[in-house]
Amino acid sequence: MAIKNSFSFLLSSLMVFALIVIPTISGNPIGTWCVANPKIQDPVVEAALGWACQQSEAYCSRIQLGQNCYSPNTLRDHASVVFNTYYQQNKNQPGSCDFNSAAVITNTDPSHDTCQFESVPDSK
Repeated sequence: MAIKNSFSFLLSSLMVFALIVIPTISGNPIGTWCVANPKIQDPVVEAALGWACQQSEAYCSRIQLGQNCYSPNTLRDHASVVFNTYYQQNKNQPGSCDFNSAAVITNTDPSHDTCQFESVPDSK
């Protein structure tokens, strides 16, 4: 009976270890990001992008010509950068990644090339 309990404890410990350590070692970042919803039409995404840029010029500074997130120069790529910047700064506000359904939360880091997407831990 003691061997069975020891084995169960060991197995449980290994599972916890795997859940915590392996994602970190494998390079898979843990976090949430806000990106343009691929199912929403461009005019809705464009309107949401315009609204977010009106809230603060800082949200849109990284998508300007010559900045690290300008390329690729597409509506959805630029919107994803702006939506995520807004979301990360307002993460604890309800609906901070909605933008009239133009955005969705993802667990996959959308960073690419020189454009790094920030992920701020929840403050719960």
